Amino acid sequence: MNRTSQNDSDIKILVVDDVEVNLIILEEIIKNMGYQALLAQSVKEALEIIGSSDDLPKLILSDISMPETDGFTFCSMLKNDPYTKDIPVIFISAMDSASDLSKGFALGAVDYIPKPFDKTEVEMRISTHLKIYTMQKDLEENNRQLNLVVARQMEKLRIEQKNIMTALARLVESKENVSGNHYKNILYNSRILAEGMQLYPKFEQEVTDDFIDTIESSAGLHDIGKLMIPDSILLKNAPLDEEERKIMCTHAELGAKTLIDIYEGVETNDFIDMAIDIAWYHHECWDGSGYPKGLKGDAIPLSARIVKVVDVFDAMISERRYKKPIPLDQTLTYMQEKAGMIFDPDIIRVFMRIYRNFKGIRIKD
Repeated sequence: MNRTSQNDSDIKILVVDDVEVNLIILEEIIKNMGYQALLAQSVKEALEIIGSSDDLPKLILSDISMPETDGFTFCSMLKNDPYTKDIPVIFISAMDSASDLSKGFALGAVDYIPKPFDKTEVEMRISTHLKIYTMQKDLEENNRQLNLVVARQMEKLRIEQKNIMTALARLVESKENVSGNHYKNILYNSRILAEGMQLYPKFEQEVTDDFIDTIESSAGLHDIGKLMIPDSILLKNAPLDEEERKIMCTHAELGAKTLIDIYEGVETNDFIDMAIDIAWYHHECWDGSGYPKGLKGDAIPLSARIVKVVDVFDAMISERRYKKPIPLDQTLTYMQEKAGMIFDPDIIRVFMRIYRNFKGIRIKD
């Protein structure tokens, strides 16, 4: 039989049979087809060949009845190993009972070649299954490439969505904040606090690397609802009265619902879900005294509890339209006193150890 391509000489076919004459016959057939024949007289020897080779055989011909380890067991071993599970296995044997064939196919074999060998039949079986194997690999590669293209497009869309949301969040900051650094501080400090919590046994399962990356992106949208607050309240240069405060408090729910509306019909992802949680619940308090829903304790999403700490801390030590910065020592005292009331006490414990790494503070010498 003629070679099917100029690279056939690179194709390796492993033959496993304890009878040497069978190996010689099959080796000759395989070489005449233009392929490389790897020969093994036992399953142990076959596994050694597979383990020591830089590239896997494209096809395995295995006898069924062999001493120590039979072909059925060998096939099962191959199919249970992620490294070798895709290699097509063809049984070669004088055993041709229906039960033997059924067992072989159930274990994952793709074909059966009876003994004594017919040269033309062996060539046809090998050629057919090599073509099928190659087609499957080509299809897998095409699917992989297609998935990469789709993933890149989806990521591009997510980045564009984030950029739009970021621009809106920065718009809020530019109107409300004197320093202009609150947005950056919230992103950076949320990540720092989450990284510290990752080392704390209570949080190590939930605060994964993906969680940390996501909160760094999502935290900046916490006050996006303030876009819907009248400028007369948002930009007031004095403390708000009771009625104004009630209106201001609506920004949490308004922000969450805005994000929900913006992403309606869009496939959800961690960034969207976390941004909604943070916008909605970052004014909830550990003891249930917060707003808008009065959630308590662990019922408050962890991301919102983190941003709660970071947001309050940065707001206190920063200058605003209506106040001067509060000294760091007074701010830290307040944070500790309100642990278990306003703040998650376990998060505050982590915060007190790492706050010096936050942006927006000045540590006195």
